[in-house]
Amino acid sequence: MEQSDKSIYNLRHDFSMASLDEKEVHLLPAMQFGLWMDQALEAKIGEAQAMVLSTVSTSGKPSARVLYLREYGDNNFAFFTNYQSRKSEELSNNQQACLTFFWPELERQIRIEGIVEKHSKEASDSYFYSRPHHSKIGAWSSPQSKILKNRKELDDLVTDFDKKYPTEDVPRPDFWGGYVLKANYYEFWQGRASRLHDRIVYTLQNGGSWKIERLAP
Repeated sequence: MEQSDKSIYNLRHDFSMASLDEKEVHLLPAMQFGLWMDQALEAKIGEAQAMVLSTVSTSGKPSARVLYLREYGDNNFAFFTNYQSRKSEELSNNQQACLTFFWPELERQIRIEGIVEKHSKEASDSYFYSRPHHSKIGAWSSPQSKILKNRKELDDLVTDFDKKYPTEDVPRPDFWGGYVLKANYYEFWQGRASRLHDRIVYTLQNGGSWKIERLAP
């Protein structure tokens, strides 16, 4: 075993901050998510809106990356990206995806599964035009997920688009916009002592109701 492996071999942390009971959670998972997100923001957790988006390729190979949740409500979770990126290519072939939030300061994790669809043009425009100027230029400049010869190639693209759009009046690229994950499954995880964690899941039923169950840790 490498020395670097040994340094994490015996790392331990016993969770003890809170508990989670299926009889006490909100009947609607979107409301439970909103409650936990509010508490994460109130606790001033850094990057509380950060989440892992997991997708699957046509060959069944999974991939994951961290990005920001930008809108949520009524079991819809929105994020924005380049429509020519790897994640977008995978979502065009398989709309099923998973979001994962982890807030170690609160000893909490949330997994949300669902079907992803493109967001509306209006929502994509609204978010794009709210971004700082250099973020707009970045959206135009980056051929996201494509191979670059070197950093200079990217820097040159930024310079070119800075010259093309020197003011705040930067249009949204057709290849950039939003997605919405429409949730059909949630798992709320609360850390507990001795790895006997609380895991409460909501599963969408036919007719639109939610079934609430407890999973073994």
